[in-house]
Amino acid sequence: MEAFESFVAVALEAEGLVVSSGVKFPVRLQTRRVDRVEIQTHGYEVDLVGARADRLILATVKSALGSRGVVAEHVTGETTNESARKRYTLLNHPEIRRKVISEAGRRYGYRASQIELRLYVGRFAGPVEGVHEKKIRAWARTKRVGGGPIRVFGLGDVVGSVREAASHKQYRDNQVLVTIKVLEAAGMLTQPLPDNSA
Repeated sequence: MEAFESFVAVALEAEGLVVSSGVKFPVRLQTRRVDRVEIQTHGYEVDLVGARADRLILATVKSALGSRGVVAEHVTGETTNESARKRYTLLNHPEIRRKVISEAGRRYGYRASQIELRLYVGRFAGPVEGVHEKKIRAWARTKRVGGGPIRVFGLGDVVGSVREAASHKQYRDNQVLVTIKVLEAAGMLTQPLPDNSA
């Protein structure tokens, strides 16, 4: 599990989900051959899978920290950069989305209405203007996948959930939670947790 995925896993666990990393789902697709029909099976990996009795979460996780960030056109598939588009195939290819949802439901025993597709982003491109984040969120709201639209979570969402999980007194030997506790104990976390009691 990659480092940012570890943060997202803690956020998912805070929702009462059991989390697994790197699950591949086989998808059969017709190739682009024009001389004959040819079907190939490819495994499409979901970065994190979260499950509880009533819900199955399939999460694509892109940290993009230390880079330009996640670009809207790459996520939506509206790019001529084939390599960049392929990094988000699970999100921007309707047939693959549908088949992965179907296979996940079959494998784990969930109805399509109980399955949710999510995108977790560490850094959106152009964070100051927020243009890419707005485009991605708007696009995702229009996609009906499983039980609803694709949900998008940014760094603030993830860190807020992780800090909330780390605030509990019960000790868990988890690298992410211990890192937060160490930084708080050293006085290095300056922003207080938001008060969600209102």
